[in-house]
Amino acid sequence: MDARDDALTVEQAAEAFAAEVAYWREVRGLAKRELARRMGFDPSYVSHVESGRHKPTEDFARRAEEALNAGKAIWKRWLDYEAAKAPAVPVAAVPAPRRAEQPYATGSAIVVEHDAARLDYDGSLYRLTMRRLLRNTGSEPITRYLIRISVDRYPGEPERSNTHYREHPLTWDELALTATCRGEAMRWQAKHDRDAFKEVWLLFENEQGRFPLYPGESVWIEYAYSVGDEKWGRWFQRAVRLPTEHLAVELAFPAVLDPAVWGTETSMTAEAAPLRTAPVRREEDGMRVFSWSTSTPALHARYRLEWRFRARPERDATQGEFR
Repeated sequence: MDARDDALTVEQAAEAFAAEVAYWREVRGLAKRELARRMGFDPSYVSHVESGRHKPTEDFARRAEEALNAGKAIWKRWLDYEAAKAPAVPVAAVPAPRRAEQPYATGSAIVVEHDAARLDYDGSLYRLTMRRLLRNTGSEPITRYLIRISVDRYPGEPERSNTHYREHPLTWDELALTATCRGEAMRWQAKHDRDAFKEVWLLFENEQGRFPLYPGESVWIEYAYSVGDEKWGRWFQRAVRLPTEHLAVELAFPAVLDPAVWGTETSMTAEAAPLRTAPVRREEDGMRVFSWSTSTPALHARYRLEWRFRARPERDATQGEFR
């Protein structure tokens, strides 16, 4: 499905886009109604796009790419469609406005001043701890923050992944999700609960009261969860969905496993390329810790760190994605 015809007409490009969306929806095992719900569209709109009654839009392409985790295949089809339209597009055409990165209340706007992730592995269980310094640059209080957990153990083999997670779904008990803000426990509320995908609202409140993030304020939040290595594969990806000033990642593995780490960077306009700076390695109490960071990452950029354990032969080509 990667072949492209250099002389695609607008209609052919639109049909190819619709087919790509339908393909990824089917391999992810989603009904049109469920995909529409994840994208924030009416179910009939998804049906009209797939049937060709509605033409592709940038907003739809971005949301579909995100919801289906299509490795930019849907986005590439959108670019093909735009290229086919190019001769007919007026020079003064105004680009379509972009959708807000998160569905927060009108008047709110979040900037991530610092985003720090640490992934610890004990030989069988991964524990991810996320710390974020959030700033409210809007005009209304923020009362919740959306986080995502998404796994794909067999990238490039969607049917195999779907089967695996139907038989071995992520569960809330194994995740053991915890969250705090200003030393206060945060309540959380599930938004989406799927076999290999979770979305969770962290609420700025608990049984003792509420502590919203007011305009002009900054606050650290921290959350953590666990996943066994039978579901978490050997790569960890950070996706930049909100304006972010600094992003840092630490991976801590038992030194006896002799871990090796490398990484790639992908944007909406460029294929995966090696990280511009190498992860820094240090030894720490029997653990080998790899650190990597970047400043002012671009929106929609994705940074992926991968690893292998040279002292433990691969039992399977398993991988996973967590955000």
